[in-house]
Amino acid sequence: MIADGCATPAAIRVDGGMTANSWLCQFLADITDVPVERPSNLETTALGAAFHAGLATGIWSGLAELKRTWSAANRFAPAMDAALRDRLLAGWQDAVRRVLP
Repeated sequence: MIADGCATPAAIRVDGGMTANSWLCQFLADITDVPVERPSNLETTALGAAFHAGLATGIWSGLAELKRTWSAANRFAPAMDAALRDRLLAGWQDAVRRVLP
C-alpha cells in the first residue's frame, strides 16, 4: 500500500473466519509492521450483509451509525524483528517471482 502512495494505516481491522486465529492475526501484525485489531463480534462477514440490507431499507441511518457498533476485542502489536521480517518478505517475493510467467 505504501509503495502505491498510501499512508501507513494506524491499524488493520480483520474480519471473517481469520479473526478466530490468533496466530494469524499476530503474524499479519508482524509481517506488515502494523497493529491488527480483532472485533468483539467475530461474525462480521454475516453482519456486513445485514448492515447492507439495513442501509438499503432505511433501518440504519448511515455509515456513521454503523461505525459506532464496532469494537475491538484484541489488538495484536507488531513484535517481529525487522531483520526476520525482511528475510521472510524477500523469500515470499522470490516465491512469487518463480511462479509468474
